[in-house]
Amino acid sequence: MVSYITDFLQTTPIYSPIMITILISVGFIVGFINTLAGMATALSYALFMAMGMPINIANGTTRFGVLAQFAVSSHMFKKSGILDVKLGVKVGIAVAIGSFIGAKYAALVDPSVMEITMGLMLPIMAFLLLYNQYSKKERKFNVPKEIKLNFLHILGFILVGVYGGFTHAGAGILIIFGSFYLLKLDMLHANGLKQLAVVMYTPVALLIFIYYNQINWPVALIYSIGNIAGGVIASKLAIKKGIGLINVSVAIAVIAMSIWLIYKQFI
Repeated sequence: MVSYITDFLQTTPIYSPIMITILISVGFIVGFINTLAGMATALSYALFMAMGMPINIANGTTRFGVLAQFAVSSHMFKKSGILDVKLGVKVGIAVAIGSFIGAKYAALVDPSVMEITMGLMLPIMAFLLLYNQYSKKERKFNVPKEIKLNFLHILGFILVGVYGGFTHAGAGILIIFGSFYLLKLDMLHANGLKQLAVVMYTPVALLIFIYYNQINWPVALIYSIGNIAGGVIASKLAIKKGIGLINVSVAIAVIAMSIWLIYKQFI
């Protein structure tokens, strides 16, 4: 069954109606989940790799849709009053600095190294996500009028950026956690901050992948249509709906993918 799907994806023309539908549909799901929580970019990697892309090309290709989606969602969060733009810019700069280092490494490293790294890191991200959902520590804090970033804050978000430049899968969750634990924001405002931070760091990583010619542009452009649509709808639902069930579902998918990434190194 898996081989049949893989063969179908690799032999079907990109501009065929069925392939366009698949790309936009999966892009929608990823955009929707990423806006509400995160980690769904792992599904992008799974699809693109099944289409025959090496993981470094899949990594670069997904970045255009990420940028387009979060540009729209950050605007919607700002209009709703959830996003603190001034704070988001400060965090975004720190993350962008780290993303340059991470993306540079991702563009040059052997794909198998990236697969093993992702296979090891993604389960940790899934565990942190589940812990955050069910821990009693998850509580709402008062949002101060102004938060000043100290050295520890900046260093923490630079490290998040290094990971985000290397692979976007799970980077949004790390930004949320950094905002929650370091800046003491509640989960809703932390998610709003994530939207702008991703917009700021993604172009840095995207330019590096463009320089190394590691983007499949036809796929990236079609896929981004779904990303944007999913981000718009999710932004409207973010305040009213819970994200616990979605987080658990994505965590399960990520764990399955991580097992596959490590297992395929030995077959």
